[in-house]
Amino acid sequence: MTTTTTEDRQATTLLRFATAGSVDDGKSTLVGRLLHDSKSVLADQLEAVEHASLSRGKDAPDLALLTDGLRAEREQGITIDVAYRYFATPRRRFILADTPGHVQYTRNMVTGASTAELTVILVDARNGVVEQTRRHAAIAALLRVPHVVLAVNKMDLVDYREPAFAAIAEEFTAYAKELGVPEVTAIPISALAGDNVVEPSATMDWYGGPTVLEHLETVPVSHDLAHCHARLPVQYVIRPQTAEHPDYRGYAGQIAAGTFRVGDDVTILPAGRTSRISGIDLLGTPVETAWTTQSVTILLEDDIDISRGDLIVPSKDAPATTQDVEATVCHVADQPLTIGHRVLLKHGTRTVKAIVKDIPSRLTLDDLSLHPHPGRLVANDIGRVKIRTAEPLPLDSYADSRRTGSFILIDPGDGTTLTAGMVGESFAAPEPVKDDDDNDGWDF
Repeated sequence: MTTTTTEDRQATTLLRFATAGSVDDGKSTLVGRLLHDSKSVLADQLEAVEHASLSRGKDAPDLALLTDGLRAEREQGITIDVAYRYFATPRRRFILADTPGHVQYTRNMVTGASTAELTVILVDARNGVVEQTRRHAAIAALLRVPHVVLAVNKMDLVDYREPAFAAIAEEFTAYAKELGVPEVTAIPISALAGDNVVEPSATMDWYGGPTVLEHLETVPVSHDLAHCHARLPVQYVIRPQTAEHPDYRGYAGQIAAGTFRVGDDVTILPAGRTSRISGIDLLGTPVETAWTTQSVTILLEDDIDISRGDLIVPSKDAPATTQDVEATVCHVADQPLTIGHRVLLKHGTRTVKAIVKDIPSRLTLDDLSLHPHPGRLVANDIGRVKIRTAEPLPLDSYADSRRTGSFILIDPGDGTTLTAGMVGESFAAPEPVKDDDDNDGWDF
């Protein structure tokens, strides 16, 4: 019989993290160095990078090419799309999202950081905290990323001086605190030389903290979803109707948050019908308990009309249903979002028709000021919206659950994703705006 040690369990944990920063701060080089020095690069990949580097007149391999996969990215020397990389060390598995630095690709950072438990924000030690640094910190705060790492890069270009690092770390930490970022870890690095990325730096003996990889391997992985409100968006109703299973009726989906147990009293939303869990199947095997991210089939004591898009929740902890949604959103489409815009709102597995009722404010990320009643949001804008849906939705606050407190708005004409939304208040929430016509002009 084999036993599972604490180290074995730690090695199976998964950390999702994203990198961000201004243009030319060295994000792709950091990621390349991280992959290279942790021996997570295949021989043929390294050979291709060496060949590409030589063709560009470089004496040493340009590790940034390990992540800049698009031809346009390699030609321009920038990151355009979100580059996802999967790697592992003996201590932990990682999913990494390398996001672009240009302002016009800010929306890509929202995509990459939306599921991240940690964000690495790079700063050029020569330039310090710049506008894009503040923008990425604000997005990390809006998305409620639990951990933020400030990587002060290119320390070799400021002679590895501690005062240069300390001044940047102090300025960024103060700004992040104002945003409500719960934790900031500052690390001085040189991605090009490899200082404090995987191996400790021999030239910065004044720094006694962890390397980037050491911090990634040891930072506590957030398990908050396993302990918050239990939620199962139904994806599929299983009814074999075979001789072996003539009466089987199961409701399949991935648990978005919390824990379900056999015997729990549950409510099915938005209809509000109630029942009790009589069984849980996990990979074809009956279990007594299931938790966040597991894909399961739940069986109930009563035959209830349940379909895709319904939400199974504990009866004692059911969210309220509403047709009026107030949220902070990041607009990601080139087409503006305007008042009166008819859209589809997708929440979990449910998609309903909706209308943008009001846009009370747009956030100016440079100084966190609010521009009232802008009338519309354009690509990369962050603002507050009020939305009226055609059907009631069971919504959690994004502050309580990142999974069930988020949604996207979709163009009903071509299926384009327009906007990513976070339900409830945020640091961007404006003062309440009185609207005397709140109940006028709606046809559902």
